[in-house]
Amino acid sequence: MGVPFSRLSRPAALASRLDLPVEELPYLDEGALFRTRSRKVCMTCHWFRHHAGVNCIPVLTCQLHQGLIAHGEHLTSRCQGWTDNMVRQQGWAPEVA
Repeated sequence: MGVPFSRLSRPAALASRLDLPVEELPYLDEGALFRTRSRKVCMTCHWFRHHAGVNCIPVLTCQLHQGLIAHGEHLTSRCQGWTDNMVRQQGWAPEVA
C-alpha cells in the first residue's frame, strides 16, 4: 500500500507557495513566457486556470509555474511547458477499457 497523501513531503519553497492565496502568487516574468503566433498560447494550455479575484476581476494563473499571468499575455504568450488540453488529447469522455 502507498504512503498517505498527507504524509508525502514536498520542498519547503514549493509548500509555502502552494499555501499562498492565488492573488499573492508572483507574476511570471519574460524569462518564463515568450511570444507566439500559434494556437499554442497560455489560454489553450492544460496548466492554465482562471479564478475570480477581488471584486470578481479574473486572475489568470499557470499551475505548472505556480504564478500569475498578466492580462493579455494569456492570448499571445506561452512557455516551454505548454501542454495540449487533456480534453483535446483524449476526448471529452474517453472510453475506459
